[in-house]
Amino acid sequence: MQELIKSILEKKSYNVYDLADIVRVLRSENGCPWDKVQTHESIRKDFLEETYEVLEAIDADNADMLREELGDVLLQVVFHCRIEEEKQTFDLDAVADEVCKKLIIRHPHVFGDVNADTVDKVLTNWDAIKKEEKGQETYSDTLKSVPKVFPSLMRAQKLTKRASRAGADFSDVGEVTSLIREKLNTIEASDTSSDEDIGNMLLLCCELARLKGADAEEALGFECDRYTERFQKLEESGKPISEGTRFIYSTPTNE
Repeated sequence: MQELIKSILEKKSYNVYDLADIVRVLRSENGCPWDKVQTHESIRKDFLEETYEVLEAIDADNADMLREELGDVLLQVVFHCRIEEEKQTFDLDAVADEVCKKLIIRHPHVFGDVNADTVDKVLTNWDAIKKEEKGQETYSDTLKSVPKVFPSLMRAQKLTKRASRAGADFSDVGEVTSLIREKLNTIEASDTSSDEDIGNMLLLCCELARLKGADAEEALGFECDRYTERFQKLEESGKPISEGTRFIYSTPTNE
């Protein structure tokens, strides 16, 4: 291990395999006390946090920040691979091998003789191949395969999108907005609305976003930013915050 450490220190630049070696050193018997006791479960949230930081860098259009945050995500990948390598289940090369094969199989229009000259055809082929790979025999199987750990808005929109492929779709936006109004009336008429009522209305809002070509998760995220800005503007105005509730919930066109 000392020879490996020496060779690492002698390098002026590094690649992904050097990163794997560094993680190997950190988790070795004489490595870092923190790193060598970590498990998939103990660093699970770290992976999520690093991913969100990549998204923040993308939104900021900051290449330097993006490079750094992608490195942190790559570290998470390598770290999880190392944990499994120690169990002799798989390693980094096996992960790369599998994703390469997956890309080749799911792009028969590039690596094979299938014709797909539009984005829609590519996505149709991709979904069919993915469904076959995962042994999904019904549309319900495709819905169940959407990870439950996704943020709820993201999960909801993916569910409605997959359901629409089976024919569970609205004829137009007006049909959705009509159902939203009905649900709002139900909620307003009730002294205590159930989680089911609120959840159903949120699901309908996600469906509305899909039909309008918007991403519900991103839309709410950006609106949270605008909400914070409007709240700050109200607070700095010196007016009683209680009198400005409508303002901080208003759309930009009403400000």
